Order: sequence, then structure tokens, then C-alpha cells
Amino acid sequence: GRVTSVRAKGNVCFAVIRSGTFPFHTVQVCHFKDKTQPDESKKLIKFVGNLALESIVDIFGVLSAADVKSCTQSDVEVVIQKVLVVSRAPVQLPFLLEDAARSQLDIDRSQDSDRPFAGVSQDVRLNNRWLDLRVPANNAILRVRSGVCQLFRTALYNEGFMEINTPKLISGESEGGSEVFRTDYFGQPACLAQSPQLYKQMAISADFDRVFEIGPVFRAEKSFTRRHLCEFTGLDFEMAIKEHYNEALTVIHGLFRTIFDGLEQRYSKELAVIREQYPSEPVRFTDQPLIIHWPDAMNMLTEAGHTVDPFADLSTSLEATLGELVAAKYGADFFALDQYPSAVRPFYTMPNHIDARYSNSYDLFIRGQEICSGAQRCHDVDLLVQRVQEKGMDIGPLASYIESFRHGVPPHAGAGIGLDRVVFLYLGLDNVRKASMFPRDPNRITP
Repeated sequence: GRVTSVRAKGNVCFAVIRSGTFPFHTVQVCHFKDKTQPDESKKLIKFVGNLALESIVDIFGVLSAADVKSCTQSDVEVVIQKVLVVSRAPVQLPFLLEDAARSQLDIDRSQDSDRPFAGVSQDVRLNNRWLDLRVPANNAILRVRSGVCQLFRTALYNEGFMEINTPKLISGESEGGSEVFRTDYFGQPACLAQSPQLYKQMAISADFDRVFEIGPVFRAEKSFTRRHLCEFTGLDFEMAIKEHYNEALTVIHGLFRTIFDGLEQRYSKELAVIREQYPSEPVRFTDQPLIIHWPDAMNMLTEAGHTVDPFADLSTSLEATLGELVAAKYGADFFALDQYPSAVRPFYTMPNHIDARYSNSYDLFIRGQEICSGAQRCHDVDLLVQRVQEKGMDIGPLASYIESFRHGVPPHAGAGIGLDRVVFLYLGLDNVRKASMFPRDPNRITP
């Protein structure tokens, strides 16, 4: 395990060893001077006292009953007989894990005391991310992130979906607009995929009626907010529908119910460790899908004293306000907002058949922040071409995609979910970068 703390004085030494495979577990090891072997015993005490924090050691000894309140193994300790250093850490670390493991509340409370606690800045943490991820709460966040992926797969496999893998080097923008990373592909212009959208839909055309993918997504957005990244992991699915796009919303609700319940049940230890440093409450959600229609949302915001444009997208602040209003009215932190204006949705979004100014689209929110965007897609090729032209996009790079619709494709709908943002919001973190192993933003491409 790793050396977490060391104390050596006179004829005794103590150390706390943190498990290397499950870093939330700690055990105290100790050695008292042995009168039968005083010289060897004294050397061992000195050796343990000089161990650098974060070194990896093998401890050989005898398990003994003890009352140790500072370790997770609180009723035993190891009386040391031999210590081997597997990997020695430097004496001077970029920061102390003890400092990085404190909650902001503890740091703030200490500022008026005689010994105020030090904090560790986000840049210092991210510059030494491998060290930052040894902090129990941060390590647990990545384990919860892995759990979200596992539960996402489980939920969709149980609904008859199959997993696919789509290209990330493409010849045109999948979403439209200029927010793409462009590159040269053997003399041809290419870019990194903004989403697997086009290929998910072509999979539906290929008679894979229900598909999903977990993969990287790239957005060349010069956004420096606490909730945006230039590369993140997308949880995407697409499905054929029979009568209404609510079929997809029902799948999404069941999917997130599986994730929310699964995290609380399977990852209770990790969540307890995380919430000790980053306090949060479980997300509240309804038994059946909670769907707020766009006109109703506009009315809720207007009645709350806000000025809204019914044909413009919601600002971040209005989304947060709507989340508060929904929570107060329905007692839920998780909901869907549908029937967005067509003008603010991508070209492949199906317009509403009653009023084309609106669309058969939806976003999902946790605590007033978007985690998922989806819609029924245009499956009529003439309407699809019309939508591309209305958006002022070049049809050329979309030729293969459009051709797949000429050969017949069933009505379908789907969604794209941001894994990093789900973890960030579910855990009530202050920054999405905490939910990414090695985050990428406009200022960071290393480590």
C-alpha cells in the first residue's frame, strides 16, 4: 500500500498505509522497540520514520487487536516485523494529499483559526492529475463514472439495444456550425466528430433498430465555464419508433432510473467518500417520465417574473431557474423539456407536424442543467434535404448520410448524453473537470 502518514519518536513508530487497489481503506502499522533485538528494532523505527509520503511499501507483521479511530480498519493494527520499499516517492510532493482531501467548508471554517488550512488550486491539481486522483474522493468519482457507463450499458442491453462503434474522423460537421476541430486527411478536409449522430441514424437505416455507443466527442468551443469541455465522453443511443417520440423518452427515463438507483445501491461506499468532501444529495426523480412542454415552461418562467422569447433557446440562467421551479412544483431534480423551437435545433430534427416553428425535440436536465439532448429525426429524405438547405449547410459532405435515407429508413429518435456532465451534476461537484480523468479545455491539452 501507500504511505499516507508517518510518526516516529523515540522507541516507537506509527504509519498509516492506504490500500493501493481500494484507496478508501487504511490501516495503522506500528513498531515498538524490541528489548530482545534493540539494535535491529531501532533501525526499523528510524527506517519507517524516514519513509516519504506516497511511497509504495510491503509490510510484513502480526495482526493485533486495537482501537484506531483514524483508519477504516478501526479494530486492528499491524505490528511491523519487516518493511520493503517497492517504489520510493520524493520527499517533496507538488501538494499534500491531506490538503487536497479537505472539503471547502473545512477550509473556510479554519480561516479564522490559529492554524488555517491550505487549499490546493485546480490548476495545481490538474497539472499533477495522477496525484490528485489518489485523493479518496477524487478516486471515487472516477469509479462512479465507470459505474455510470456500466449501468448505461446494462439498461440498454436489457431494452434490446446493441453497441456500435462509429468513426471519429469524418468529412463534414455532424451538427453543423463552425465548432469543429479541422484536420487534413491525406489531402482531403476532415474534422473530429462532434457526435456519432449521422452514423447512429445510418445504423437504423441498416435495420439495427436499437443501437448505442460510448465514445469520445469533440467540440472546438472556446468556452471557459465550469461545465464545458472540448473533449468529453458521449453516451448515445438511437432507436426506431412506431407512433411517438415519447417512446424514446420512456427509454431515457428508465435508463436514468437504472443509473440513479444503481449508483446509490452498488456504489454506496464510493458515494459516502465523495459526499464527505463534496456534499450532495441523491437526485430526486419521478416514477413516470416528467415531461415539461415548451409552452408550459415559458408560462412558468413568465409567471415567475422572467422575460422570455418563445422562439429563442434558453440561457443558462433561465435553465437553472426552470430547474428550481420544476423542483418546487414537482419535487423532482430530473425532468425533460420538449417541443423546442425548430430554429435552435440541428438540421436532422423533425419539425412538429402541427406547427413547424416547433420541433419534436427534447433536453433532459439534472438540477436545472442540461445533461442530454435528443429528438425525433427527419426520416423523409426530401424534408431532410430541405432542412439542410434552410440551415445554409453544404450538402456535399452529407451525401452518404442523405443517400441512406433514399433507400428507406423507419421513423426514429434518440439522444446524446454527456457522461462527464452527468457525473458532475449527479455528485453536485463545482466543476466538470473533476469528473474527467484528464480534462481537455481551451487552455489544457496536457497531461
